[in-house]
Amino acid sequence: MSDTPERIAEPMTENTFLAEASGTDDPPPPITGLRRLMVWIVPANIGIFMLWGAIPGILLPQQITLAFGEQDQINVANLAIVSTIGACAAMIAQPIAGQISDRTRSRFGRRAPWMLVGAVAGALALVGLAFAETLVGFIVAWTLVQICFNFAQGPLSAVMPDRVPNARRGTFAALTGIGLMVGALGGQIVGSLFFNTIALGYITFAVLAVVVLALLVVFNPDYSSTDMKPEPFDLREFAKTFWVNPITHPDFFWAFTGRLLLYTGYFAVTGYQLYLLQYYFGVENPETVIPLLGLLSLVGIVISTVVSGPLSDRLGRRKPFVFASAAVVALGFLLPWMWQDLTAWMIMTFIAGFGFGMFQAVDTALISQVLPSAKSFAKDLGVVNIAATLPQTLAPGLSGAIVLLFGYQGLFPVAIALGILGAFAVWPIKSVR
Repeated sequence: MSDTPERIAEPMTENTFLAEASGTDDPPPPITGLRRLMVWIVPANIGIFMLWGAIPGILLPQQITLAFGEQDQINVANLAIVSTIGACAAMIAQPIAGQISDRTRSRFGRRAPWMLVGAVAGALALVGLAFAETLVGFIVAWTLVQICFNFAQGPLSAVMPDRVPNARRGTFAALTGIGLMVGALGGQIVGSLFFNTIALGYITFAVLAVVVLALLVVFNPDYSSTDMKPEPFDLREFAKTFWVNPITHPDFFWAFTGRLLLYTGYFAVTGYQLYLLQYYFGVENPETVIPLLGLLSLVGIVISTVVSGPLSDRLGRRKPFVFASAAVVALGFLLPWMWQDLTAWMIMTFIAGFGFGMFQAVDTALISQVLPSAKSFAKDLGVVNIAATLPQTLAPGLSGAIVLLFGYQGLFPVAIALGILGAFAVWPIKSVR
């Protein structure tokens, strides 16, 4: 593939896209350069994942508590209902968003219009959530938030296979992982500052998401997709996207399963942090502790992410890092299970953060190398991202069910088992070492 200025400026027609994005060939280089894209992908992911870090784990549980009073079992049950319905909406929204963006034809490309539309609509849904006071109101508003922001996040996830060469995807995935985890943990930290002003918090996160995605689109324009031949829509084939066929695409199936299991285990514990602090560790003012916990986790994540992504590129290996990350996260979760003290939770946040950062740094690159079709990156990544966003949004509901059945201590062995199973699920992948 030539790297001359004429080649870089060439419009991406259907033929050039399919010729260069299929098989093992690299996609066309970004119009304004890969380095600029690497810079802007970080704040874009931070802006999106701050929502998922602040709202389902801190602001939404607190809003439910304020609406229904200090009733542990009732609040756990209500949060479980709201989270489960919202998670189902997210599960459906991302593949639909991927299908639509794969078929979008505009001079701004296939992804940019939906990133902006999804972010603006999601911001309006967050404003509606700020005024929710009943269970039905919470369900409707949170479901709309999930749908809209997943319409932005699905096309955003397709940026890497659309524009990044295979040899740089470990580094790009590390930067994406940094944005994801800084956003998720930063969302917890910033969200705790809005613990008593929830509506203002929702508006702040909404504005931030719109701004960072708009800046990504403006400073990193995509190739026009007007000359690409639209792919015919087949409802039967679309329905099949919700089932990852282990026979037809075994590597894709195992990558999806591994991410789903490990993410679910991690967020089943960390996504339930507010209620754990209040009812398991007996912390009277959890909002004062959450910023410190977020910083501890962030330090562990940044260290492991910065090292693991580039190192996996250099070694040409992904799976050993995934396996090691599960072992580290499991070790971290053992502490608060065996030692019911806030100090144990603090140590755990660093250790588990270190392990999860290692996983996040390489898993996105691994998945990008096992996608079934170059013509449907966003759709396929939308399915894969179910395995990332679903555990984060469903975690409060899953955790609530576990707590109601087994108590708070039941969260830790379940999380450990899921994480280890997730690592073993990645091992059968043959096309990636």
